[in-house]
Amino acid sequence: MRSLWYRSNREAQDDFEAGRSITMPAQAVVPPLVQVLRRLAMALLVLAVTTLLVWLDRSGYNDNADGSVDFLDAAYYTTVTLSTTGYGDIAPVSDAARLTNIFIITPLRVLFLIILVGTTLEVLTERTRQQVRVHRWRSRMTDHVIVVGYGTKGRHAIETLLGQGVPIEKIVVVDSQQKAVDAASVDGLVAVLGDATRSRSLLKAEIQRAARVIIAPQRDDTATLVTLTARQLNKRAAIVVTVREDENVPLIKQSGADTVVTSSSSAGRLLGVSMASPQVADTLEDLMTRGSGLNLAERPVAQGEVGRSPRECADLVVAVVRRKRMLDYTDPECAQLQFGDRLITISREQPAV
Repeated sequence: MRSLWYRSNREAQDDFEAGRSITMPAQAVVPPLVQVLRRLAMALLVLAVTTLLVWLDRSGYNDNADGSVDFLDAAYYTTVTLSTTGYGDIAPVSDAARLTNIFIITPLRVLFLIILVGTTLEVLTERTRQQVRVHRWRSRMTDHVIVVGYGTKGRHAIETLLGQGVPIEKIVVVDSQQKAVDAASVDGLVAVLGDATRSRSLLKAEIQRAARVIIAPQRDDTATLVTLTARQLNKRAAIVVTVREDENVPLIKQSGADTVVTSSSSAGRLLGVSMASPQVADTLEDLMTRGSGLNLAERPVAQGEVGRSPRECADLVVAVVRRKRMLDYTDPECAQLQFGDRLITISREQPAV
């Protein structure tokens, strides 16, 4: 909250604009009847406290009808005072009673009116709360993952990231469809509504501080434009793009993508493998599905593995990444593992305890 008081006008305007398109994870919604009952209980509590204050100081009030103020008169005075009706038939006459009206009953009257117009206050409070959440999120978000497109490919990519231990609060979805943004919010993700080919939409997702970007739109031309925009805004982030046609892969890589996955050809190869050997296809699907049994993962070489052969590792090593070069586990160069190597391994999912 302190940072909100020290925001510049420019930062406040940016947060206001971002709040229109950034959807924070959905929170539990209180049923309307419960909200009404809560407000009614608060209003009755204010009435009861004010009535008690007036009754305890009843000697300082004058009733034009009989000159004395009993508990019923105190409740009556409280009701007409808090509702700002004020008939004047019961009035504070002593200094103590008037001071009590100034410093206690008047604030209680304001509180009572606020409760009565709680719907308007709730709307204003919700907008303020949204701006606070957006501002806090934007100030803390760094080294996160941006997923452009919350379709089938985008959702499965996020499921895999979560299975690999990426915190859900470190994932941001960008999509131009309101229903996709709403679905991401329900799933507990921060989502930005906007066209990812425009810099403004990606800047709202704090792309300049992102560590990875996954681009999974429906069209290859859109993927190219998003890749160009993302690379222009962030020179260091790892960008992974999915396209439909192999012929577009060189263009996407020239646009700044680090890795390009061709969905149509990959699916075609999997179909061919399935026809030749269904068991091999099942194994590949198992490897690509996190938590289903076998996991294909990349990890750094352990200190105790340095100097050993890949075959001596506890996990099944299928490749070694050394100085950005991929080496097959049978390559003579990786006969002895070195410090700084990264291993592509196959391991079995450990059952949850």
